[in-house]
Amino acid sequence: MATSDDGGFHGPSIDEFFPDAIFFAGTPFEINRIILIRFIAMLAIVLIFWIGTRRMRMVPGRFQSVVEMGLDFTRVNIAEDLLGKKDGRRFLPLITTVFFVVLFANLTGIIPFMNISSNAIIGMPLVLAVVAWLAFMYAGIKKHPGAFFKNALFPPGVPKALYIIVTPIEFVSTFVLRPITLTLRLLMNMLVGHLLLVLFFSATQFFFFTATQTSIFYGLFGVGTLAFGFVFTLFEVLVAVLQAYVFALLTTVYIQLALADEH
Repeated sequence: MATSDDGGFHGPSIDEFFPDAIFFAGTPFEINRIILIRFIAMLAIVLIFWIGTRRMRMVPGRFQSVVEMGLDFTRVNIAEDLLGKKDGRRFLPLITTVFFVVLFANLTGIIPFMNISSNAIIGMPLVLAVVAWLAFMYAGIKKHPGAFFKNALFPPGVPKALYIIVTPIEFVSTFVLRPITLTLRLLMNMLVGHLLLVLFFSATQFFFFTATQTSIFYGLFGVGTLAFGFVFTLFEVLVAVLQAYVFALLTTVYIQLALADEH
């Protein structure tokens, strides 16, 4: 961040993602600023959907309409579109939960006084990726209990001599890389977005309040970094929604692959 201690500019640091403990320091239940933000985001999800669905009406009000639009989006455009109505409704609670958990955790990155996405730390993306991987495994084993692993590791139609090459590749790509790529895609998008926003707004602070003591013309640079910061904030909103959609979509695609008839 910009500081006035030495009159220089210091960009964002990776240390921001490891803040000091606020509660229960030194215990397994230690809570820092980012963990607290996660709690707030999850509480917001519960409150919004509880308030929006506790008194459902045939003619919905504005708030109920917004909640229903969100639920219909995941049902129609993700779950039922890829899995069909039967399997779509079966896995809809999971897919909807994944979408809104990722979305709300992402949006905390642009909310004042929070200013960091919970998904910019590996813990939450990793847990969500493991959930998606477990859903994939459950769907495959439930639908094809005797053939799921066999067909995944030994694809039909491949010459038997090539299984020595194909099987390790299929094992790594299907059972190892999927949760890793899900984790890294979400993590890196939100981490880089946070660093860019901090860079622009800390530079704005530096140019307006520190550099202008040397020359008033530095304020022009501050206007530029402020404009870029505003534009990237809007872009970060788009990224937050897009990453939630992509994560939920890939979770559904993996379930679809597990349910495919060739398994």
